[in-house]
Amino acid sequence: MLETMKECSFCRNPQNKVNVLVAGPPGIAICDSCTETAAGAVAEQTGKTIKVTRANALKDTLGDIPNPRAIGKLLDDYVIGQQEAKQALSVAVYNHYKRLLDVDGDVEVQKSNVLLLGPTGTGKTLLAQTIAKHIGVPFAIADATSLTQAGYVGDDIESIIAKLLVAADGDVEKAERGIIYIDEIDKIAAKGDGPSVTRDVSGEGVQQGLLKIIEGTVANVPGHGGRKNPHETMNRVDTKNILFICAGAFPGLEKIVQARKTPKGIGFGATMASNDPDERPLEKLETSDLARYGMIQEFIGRLPVITHLNALTREDLVKILTEPKNALVSQYSRIFEREGVTLSFEDGAIEAIADAAIAKKTGARGLRSIMEKLLQASMYEVLGDETVERVIVTKASVEGAEKVAHEKKRKAA
Repeated sequence: MLETMKECSFCRNPQNKVNVLVAGPPGIAICDSCTETAAGAVAEQTGKTIKVTRANALKDTLGDIPNPRAIGKLLDDYVIGQQEAKQALSVAVYNHYKRLLDVDGDVEVQKSNVLLLGPTGTGKTLLAQTIAKHIGVPFAIADATSLTQAGYVGDDIESIIAKLLVAADGDVEKAERGIIYIDEIDKIAAKGDGPSVTRDVSGEGVQQGLLKIIEGTVANVPGHGGRKNPHETMNRVDTKNILFICAGAFPGLEKIVQARKTPKGIGFGATMASNDPDERPLEKLETSDLARYGMIQEFIGRLPVITHLNALTREDLVKILTEPKNALVSQYSRIFEREGVTLSFEDGAIEAIADAAIAKKTGARGLRSIMEKLLQASMYEVLGDETVERVIVTKASVEGAEKVAHEKKRKAA
């Protein structure tokens, strides 16, 4: 309601010097200029309040974020070796969640997504799973090989956000501070520089589609994690605070690194390629090598933390079988222990299992299948049989030369 007022109650400017003077309670009025100033102050304070509220909620959920050294020690309990990858991942995760709690800083720290490179079975997935579990944030695994550009058969790019929302029990705010692990990322490398009569719908096109989501955008995803339905209400998930960890084996990348380091020459005085290849060429990896492999520069740029995992040695595999908290030997020993049976491994047996995994070239992932095949007959016969006291695994039984031995309980005299 407009009334005849002499001046603004806030700035005291007379009516003839303002555009509009809006009357409130008797004797109170505000001009258009003061209204705009008040609206701006409210917006600024409200935005800050929302940030502080979300930061406090995050702190209540996460508690005190363990420092990088503590995260590294935690990973040591579950993953053998790979110290460089553990260090890079620990620092990236710590800085990522600390930046979410920092609402008073004048400088906005950008998130550092991670790219893990290494042969299959070296612990890439286990590293990410372990960190997410112990920090207490939603975690989702996506397979890059199933992703295609929108409009083609396969999973849409947004489907990986839908999986995280399901892991967060439909809580959008909880999902927005989770971790997404995209495996087999090397499978979406561009298929080559030559012209093609068909679109590369699962290669470079997917990399282009992932750019905005990894960097930060608002994605519309269904709450149940399925395909989009035009008649369904969508959830708007902001991905700018989601940490993305991409991983892949990148077979052949070592040759690209080696070729760059030792270029071939022609003619007298030319540099000759070395006949002694580097044992760990990925330690000399540069982003240009990934570009030659088929990853586009824009995609590489959104994964600033790049680290690698080394192939597992025989000694590493033996430690994996026996040392971690969830070591396979401990798991199978517990299975027999529940039945009152002792599982024992004689000298050379565990080393023989490690040798079998190396021969299969499956890394740590193949250890369980070897153990399962080795002990399956014994579990079938022994579990539930109260007459057996011990199951004995020898080197010969691992190599298939003899069966796993079963020792009966001695009868009381």
